[in-house]
Amino acid sequence: GPGAGHEVFGSAYCTALYLRQRLAGSPSPKAYVLGSPALAAELEAVGVASVGVGPEPLQGDSPGDWLAAPLEPDVRAVVVGFDPHFSYMKLTQAVRYLQQPGCLLVGTNMDNRLPLENSRYIAGTGCLVRAVEMASQRQADIIGKPSRFIFDCVSQEYGINPERTVMVGDRLDTDILLGVTCGLKTILTLTGVSTLEDVRNNWESDCVSKKKIVPDFYVDSIADLLPALQG
Repeated sequence: GPGAGHEVFGSAYCTALYLRQRLAGSPSPKAYVLGSPALAAELEAVGVASVGVGPEPLQGDSPGDWLAAPLEPDVRAVVVGFDPHFSYMKLTQAVRYLQQPGCLLVGTNMDNRLPLENSRYIAGTGCLVRAVEMASQRQADIIGKPSRFIFDCVSQEYGINPERTVMVGDRLDTDILLGVTCGLKTILTLTGVSTLEDVRNNWESDCVSKKKIVPDFYVDSIADLLPALQG
């Protein structure tokens, strides 16, 4: 993304690439963004203007007032990222945009929660995506892990050979699942969300989809990989 160089492929950057593909040919396209200024900057870097970033309080006292709030013209997509200003008014506006013909619904990722220090966590982007999906009765196009699109972005840039590529991550349901989906070797690092108990539960599960989300290897910390990378 902007200023990140070509070795960092975040879900926001790949969301911008996706919209550039899908909205090609649309004159002056806009996106209603439930997300951060950084996400908006990624979209604007590929020619998609952003509206909706920041707080959006309820306008009026009744549903009729909320539905009478003005909409921006030329909005071709609703993009849901991590938005600490997520509100009922934003949800209402997003649903109204999505009722317009051809408006896309895109989610940057489906993380259910974001881990903090001392075993604490906050709600992740996936919770916001689900709210918009439920209200609009639409299914979002998901860009980040475990969607294959983000891997394809990297592959197209570098011509990666999956047989010589390792996926390293701390979440079974995103990182490891992406690796499995794309035919990569996988390494789970135990410094984040998923635990060996989670791995064991998947391995012993009767559910076929869960049973395949098992890493090839695991390490206590990503630092354990440094000797191999330096060698």
